[in-house]
Amino acid sequence: MLSSKRKMKEMAENLAFTLPAFLLAALMIYIPFIMSGYYSLTKWNGIAKEPKFIGLENFKTILIESKDFINSLLFTGKYTLVFVVFSNVIALALAVALTRKIKLANFFRGVFFIPYIMSMTIVGFIWKFIFSSGFEQIYKATQWGWLNLSWLGDPKLAFYSVVFVGIWQQLGFYIVLYIAGLQAVPSDVLEAATVDGANGWQKFFRVTLPLLGPSITTCIFMSLTNALKVFDIILALTKGGPGNSTYSVTLQIYNEAFTSNNYGLGSAESIVYFLFVLVITQVVLKIFSSREVDL
Repeated sequence: MLSSKRKMKEMAENLAFTLPAFLLAALMIYIPFIMSGYYSLTKWNGIAKEPKFIGLENFKTILIESKDFINSLLFTGKYTLVFVVFSNVIALALAVALTRKIKLANFFRGVFFIPYIMSMTIVGFIWKFIFSSGFEQIYKATQWGWLNLSWLGDPKLAFYSVVFVGIWQQLGFYIVLYIAGLQAVPSDVLEAATVDGANGWQKFFRVTLPLLGPSITTCIFMSLTNALKVFDIILALTKGGPGNSTYSVTLQIYNEAFTSNNYGLGSAESIVYFLFVLVITQVVLKIFSSREVDL
């Protein structure tokens, strides 16, 4: 009897703690997602009382008739590839350097992490000022030619500018994750490799790097998802320009739904992109998880 009452009390406590979180998640995530699925089958401007059901016409428009979504998808894919590769390579290199016994290691860890805690929109506006006015003033003083380039006005340079700012803002987070992984590598394994005659490079690539598998998987997954949902920095820096050369999928969905007031097509684009991101992230996660090494 007492055991039954205790179980009922525990169930009531668990429900009391989990129900608010579930209701909040349902209100902010699950219900809007279901509504987006419905609106993706309709033609609605957000003002009319009743959406007009049109079936799969929005998806036909996205995949066959309209090139805007496909072009934005190609840009996002290119951005994601460059962002994931460079952010992880640079973060790992800096993490290795910052785990060495140097005097200012903790100071530099804090310096690299500060941009991550800043709003991405604020970071975008700061770098927009630097690219437009800051570089101009430095060029006048130094006459360095690369400072006089149109970093946000040239389509090719604008892409690299957006990637650079994205990496700069997110880098500190990945450095922290890699430092945690490096500190978790058993010292006796490294000592055994040294006794076996391995030099510094061999110990890193044949011992340390394989044991960093969980950290690498986490950083790859996080950088992948952050790159696929890039929005704030592009909106603040270029607003998709020049000539839609930095137009991401998230910006395309936002403009379609909230600027053009085409909620049906915007919802359909969000559903298609959700499925695309789901497949990509699961495939990448499975590939890197299978390469992890257990001690």
